[in-house]
Amino acid sequence: MNIKRNIYLMYGISLLQGMVFYGPIATLYRQAAGVSVFEITLIESISLALCIALEMPWGVVADRIGYKNTLVISSLIYVASKVVFWKAGGFGGFLLERVMLSVVMAGMSGCDVSLLYLSCREGESHRVFGVYNLLNTVGLLTAALLFSVVVGDDYRLAGFLTVLTYAAAAVLSFGLKEVKEIERSKPVKGRFLTCLKEVARDKRFLLLLVGMAFLGETNQTITVFLNQLKYEACGIAPASMGYIYILMTVSGMAGVWSARCTEQIGMKRFALLLFGAAGISCVVLALTGSRVLAVGGIVLLRLSASLFVPLQTEIQNRHVKAADRATVLSIYAVLAEGTGIATNLLFGAAAQAALPAAMLCGAVMCALGAAFFLIWHSSAK
Repeated sequence: MNIKRNIYLMYGISLLQGMVFYGPIATLYRQAAGVSVFEITLIESISLALCIALEMPWGVVADRIGYKNTLVISSLIYVASKVVFWKAGGFGGFLLERVMLSVVMAGMSGCDVSLLYLSCREGESHRVFGVYNLLNTVGLLTAALLFSVVVGDDYRLAGFLTVLTYAAAAVLSFGLKEVKEIERSKPVKGRFLTCLKEVARDKRFLLLLVGMAFLGETNQTITVFLNQLKYEACGIAPASMGYIYILMTVSGMAGVWSARCTEQIGMKRFALLLFGAAGISCVVLALTGSRVLAVGGIVLLRLSASLFVPLQTEIQNRHVKAADRATVLSIYAVLAEGTGIATNLLFGAAAQAALPAAMLCGAVMCALGAAFFLIWHSSAK
């Protein structure tokens, strides 16, 4: 069976699902529909809570029905969620979109990287994860360029174009080949408990997962939601935000060099460098009123997080020893998303009080993430 084509199909899916045309004005899009900043972060927290509830059941289902079928189902729901976002007109509509997105994220979590990991030759996966994330960023860049040149102030058109690209990604998912031997004879409960025991055995690795989640959530909240508020505070016009978004997206393409940097610098020094750079960027964003430094801080934060994602994915996949890979990765995701619920509420409350306070929260989280990485690495084989 030729499973090599899975890699190229997943590359195409990543590219198309990266083409979110409303990305440069995601917060403004919601505000124009009557949703406040706190409501946005509240919706994010509800979404993460639902992800936690669905993560492990979806992981078990994926190991039961296969990774391909899970990705096909998730891709179809993904398209439907984008239709809801396109038509949403208030808190309820955007909440429904995030509920559907939670179902998708829980379904795809661990499943996409498991399929990629098992489709790779030995030693190839770190590079493949880098390209996979790169193409998602290329999709974001393409959409940002078209937004600035073609879409402009027509927010609803941006939503409609996103529906089209996600529909194309769903079509590609039907061409995937299954890579997992599905074991239907073994009881689901026994398999899940085996995976849970494997995860719970290494307490320091659980601490590492929390630290990595701190960096990921800091990047997600600041570069997707709070960045636009920072731009406005520095006097940057909305018309220019599309071009800044392009610059930020280009910096996100650096993940393709993650494997090479890890080889050249070493895992420990490279990871600490990324945590440190992300923390510094948050401090800059908290203190500066300069347009240039604000944009520079956002770019540095996105660059650091993008370089870290392939390394994080490689560390997690190498740590899995159980046959039910998607289940174990879903358990990892539950811990990360649980962390995300707390950080989203913290960021939302801090930003409501004062935007610099939210940025300083990000700096503290990055410092804690570096400390947790050191604790894990000191005992890792």
